[in-house]
Amino acid sequence: MPERLAALDPFDVRLLELLQENCRRTAEQLSEHLGLSPAAVQKRLKRLRETGVVEREIAILDPGAAGRGMTIIVEVSMERENLGVLESFKRRMQEAPLVQQCYYTTGEADFTLILVVRDIAEYQTFTQENFFGTPEVSKFKTSIVMDRVKVGLGVSLDA
Repeated sequence: MPERLAALDPFDVRLLELLQENCRRTAEQLSEHLGLSPAAVQKRLKRLRETGVVEREIAILDPGAAGRGMTIIVEVSMERENLGVLESFKRRMQEAPLVQQCYYTTGEADFTLILVVRDIAEYQTFTQENFFGTPEVSKFKTSIVMDRVKVGLGVSLDA
């Protein structure tokens, strides 16, 4: 169990589960679920944020409603793995607005990307700018998502 998680009591775990469902709940609403006072809930929330257990509280948009109805998974293999090449690619992906998630991975590909785009033409432009125009990218494999079966960012808190 990670060090941060070891310090969580059952109230913290339940509070985190509730936040992952809906982070817009007020301390009063959360207190009703937890059986704690709103002040105690606020104190716990403050500690969880300050210690980095809660990294961010964000809005999750429906990509289709935001005009980005196509989700694409891309496996990228680098020409050579050296620190400079990897860090340069990571920075470029962090700055790319179409990249929703980027993972440095083991296995056949070096990186796995999740993109949300308007259409295939927008993806083609992305590949030309980020893959074809860079000598460090050896190859990439594209999969287009047909159905969003499960999408989430929740972390299981089971012991």
